[in-house]
Amino acid sequence: MSLLRRFIVLLCGTDPGLRRMLQYWVATAVLYTACIVLLLVQVERGITAPAAAGRLIAFNGCGALAFCVLVRAGARLGLAPDQLAVSQAIFSLVCGMWLYAISGPMRAAVLLMTVVILVFCMFAARPRQTMLLSIGALVCAGGLMWWLQDSDPASFPPLTEAITFSYLASALLATAVLSGEMHKLRSRLKSQRHELSEALDTIRVLATVDDLTSLVNRRHMHEVLAAEERRQASDPASGRPSCIALLDIDFFKQVNDQFGHAVGDAVLRGFSAEARAALRVNDVLARWGGEEFLLLLPDTAPEDARMVLERMAERVSVMTVPGLNGRRISFSAGLATRQLGEPFSDAIQRADKALYQAKEAGRDRIVLA
Repeated sequence: MSLLRRFIVLLCGTDPGLRRMLQYWVATAVLYTACIVLLLVQVERGITAPAAAGRLIAFNGCGALAFCVLVRAGARLGLAPDQLAVSQAIFSLVCGMWLYAISGPMRAAVLLMTVVILVFCMFAARPRQTMLLSIGALVCAGGLMWWLQDSDPASFPPLTEAITFSYLASALLATAVLSGEMHKLRSRLKSQRHELSEALDTIRVLATVDDLTSLVNRRHMHEVLAAEERRQASDPASGRPSCIALLDIDFFKQVNDQFGHAVGDAVLRGFSAEARAALRVNDVLARWGGEEFLLLLPDTAPEDARMVLERMAERVSVMTVPGLNGRRISFSAGLATRQLGEPFSDAIQRADKALYQAKEAGRDRIVLA
């Protein structure tokens, strides 16, 4: 990791939520900087007293740095994002009122920053918090304007202050209402995104899993076999073979005819559960169609593959299925070894022929191709 990247991680962390809060802080810091530059212009032009501007700049800078630390350590201190947002908004509103008091004829333009502050709150604070901030800002602005026009009516004409306050009240209340509507929209979009994600997960499962047995379906098994071919092609020096087995439940049609399709479905589910319990970590069992199943055994010698199938046969033979009246379930299997570079389709054909031989020989057995 480069030195610059380490510094960025140290400064911003790795949590996406923290980085988003720090981005908001950077945006407010840019806004503070712009206001400070404009304030310095006012000082240069003689509009604002240097001493008053200096005190505000110092207060603003210290507050900005303090909030940077609070945002970075918010999780450790137990501060929620909305709490930090409201705290920064209160600090910014204090700075805005202070700037209004010392900006002379430019003070009306300063009030635009009050609206901007509340707009920032839309992204982190709750609608109720934004409304309370708007009311609090109006109370503070009203009190400040009344005090200014009362103490210096020549510089702050009462009528001008009253009209300015009315404009500010309209803007802040409208912003608070819009904040509520935006919050509803964001909640609705978040809910729709969650529903869409769940729908995509469901579609993904339906596209890859057999709904009766919960095994990999035939379509997805083709993708698994293609991926296995690519994996082995990328590592030809390994020399490890893979095996393919086709399995067929013996006399399954008789089960359906004698006991009904509901019991037949229970047999398929029970067979799938017992067979899967006998597999190793990398083995993949798929429902190939009806009562037929395809088993992929990667990096497996034929004798080891046969042991897996025998373990499956033992588990299946002792399983109990409600409604089957104690009838024993067995399966026949054809096992084939895939040669290096050979398509799996060729190995499956050989396994299919071996399965046919197992059935012809009396079923309930494993035949190696």
